[in-house]
Amino acid sequence: MTGKQAMAGMARWLSGLVWLAVALSAPARAQDAALLEAIRAGDMRLASIGYRLSVAAAPLCDAKEPGLGLQLHTLAQYGPAARESVRRHFRFEGANTVAVEGVVPGGPAERAGLRQDDTVVAIGGVAMPRGLPEAASTAQLAGLHAAIAALPPARPIEMAVIRGGTPLRVRITPVPACRTRYELRIDDGFDARANGDLVQITSEYLDEVDESLLPAPIAHELAHNILHHAARLDAAGAQFGLASGFGRNVGLFRQTEIEADILSVHLLARAGYPTEIAARFWGGFGPRLIAGKVRSRSHPPFKDRAATVAAQAARIAAAGGHAPLPDFYARRGEPLDGKWEALLVRAP
Repeated sequence: MTGKQAMAGMARWLSGLVWLAVALSAPARAQDAALLEAIRAGDMRLASIGYRLSVAAAPLCDAKEPGLGLQLHTLAQYGPAARESVRRHFRFEGANTVAVEGVVPGGPAERAGLRQDDTVVAIGGVAMPRGLPEAASTAQLAGLHAAIAALPPARPIEMAVIRGGTPLRVRITPVPACRTRYELRIDDGFDARANGDLVQITSEYLDEVDESLLPAPIAHELAHNILHHAARLDAAGAQFGLASGFGRNVGLFRQTEIEADILSVHLLARAGYPTEIAARFWGGFGPRLIAGKVRSRSHPPFKDRAATVAAQAARIAAAGGHAPLPDFYARRGEPLDGKWEALLVRAP
């Protein structure tokens, strides 16, 4: 089974559809396990890149959270028909509904001794979710992350877990990180978004984008959060959807896209990623990301975006890897003005 087939199968499964004909057979259980491990692998690819970027960018973020290098999941985010298989595969203990999906290699959670499939009983004194919704929902996971994110970003956090039936207590010493939750959405189309607290990408990125280039779009979305673009677009009265490609909306959206492009190169540099991957990503994959002519109106041409990030990478390299931040970073609390032309480098 390919990663893409596994993701597509999981999309159907998580929605609550049941393969009735094979639900109780050993082959079905093996297939369930393969799908669940495909989801875990995808989540951890995103979580590892996000953790690295968020920790490196922490000095640039107005809101910080404890960087744990820990990916949690809840039974609530799976369809009701899948929950028993999920509980069994990921070893959720008792009536608890939160578990460790994975830990980032070398991160605080791993150093503290946490392992994947530890059932979480308590974490940092925050309220743990109780009960399960009738349909799959990430609301409990988002609420839990928000509560953990509100804790002091560098203060040790006590956790109680169960591993193989044995209660354990661990103490994690986090590092400050940008306050952003990373979420993988199972979908066969290219879509990436940031709402100020969340960076979400679709599984198509993991299926189609070369591993070495994947940090580029994730850094771009994190840059949107650092620059408060979602809130500033709302404050400016920007219209989304079909209207985004018309009138003053075009300038507002192009401004935010180019600013995020430019800042993303600095985020890549801070995290130790090659800065040239931004130009390679936008130049190679950019045209595949636009769904429809209207959206293409609200985004600058990808050949120009590639030229812009390439120019920024050259500036950073010329400065020894630590170039000054662009002027617009200091204005991240000010209203958007829709002035984007001077930010863009035109391709030859």
